[in-house]
Amino acid sequence: MSVRATARIVATRSGLPVLTGEGPLAPRRTRATGPGSRVTVVGAMSAPLGGDRLAVEAEVRDGATLTVDAAAATVALPSRVPEPAHYDVRLTVGEGAELRWLPEQLISAYGSELRMRTQVELAPTALLVLREEQILGRHGEAPGTLFSRLTVRRAGRPLLDQELSYGPGAPAGWDGPAVLAGHRAVGQLLVVAPGFEEKPVSPMLLGEAAVRTPLAGPGALVTAVAPDALLLRHILDEALDDLLDGLPGRPPEDPPEGVPYGTGAAAYR
Repeated sequence: MSVRATARIVATRSGLPVLTGEGPLAPRRTRATGPGSRVTVVGAMSAPLGGDRLAVEAEVRDGATLTVDAAAATVALPSRVPEPAHYDVRLTVGEGAELRWLPEQLISAYGSELRMRTQVELAPTALLVLREEQILGRHGEAPGTLFSRLTVRRAGRPLLDQELSYGPGAPAGWDGPAVLAGHRAVGQLLVVAPGFEEKPVSPMLLGEAAVRTPLAGPGALVTAVAPDALLLRHILDEALDDLLDGLPGRPPEDPPEGVPYGTGAAAYR
């Protein structure tokens, strides 16, 4: 039997007036080490399976700060239902607000099919840190089919629209030497901040399998591939430190404490 479930988070300067979840999506208020609120999404049951339709909605209202992470990796699993699973994320960040969207890895298990879409609406003075990590197959197995689209609008105008696809059913060459080259961990880190208007991000190679690309707006996208989840997280963490340290007038930040290990993941340093 397929599951339909939605989790909703609303953050204001004074707290979390809305924090609700259904089925496998259980958002929990957790301790924040800095300003603002922190929510950890806990998986209450195995999902997404074929035919499931899951959604997470987060709204960070003007002047608020929110960090959202997860207690463990999300595993897309096969099922007897001959339909893909759908997982939609909808994020809204208001004026002077900050959102750090830092889930654990998404693991595409053999035989699964998942279509994931993330849509972000940013006010002109909003700050966004968004991380996505996909692990293609569990240890020693081939991946499932994964389609992922990330769309970001800032001040009502498109800033980024990117679509990725892996596994059976994806266009030929997804695992070839010009794309993954045998790697099974792939990730994106997006940072959008008003401070980048004053000091734009420069393009940069980050080792042999990662690149930092400035956007046509105050932001940067880091794309990386790695042989495993541990190395991928290390690459993205270092890239995030460099980007935040480079923001004009912004002091270095300590990472949140107590973030649980995901499946095969590295903890925050």
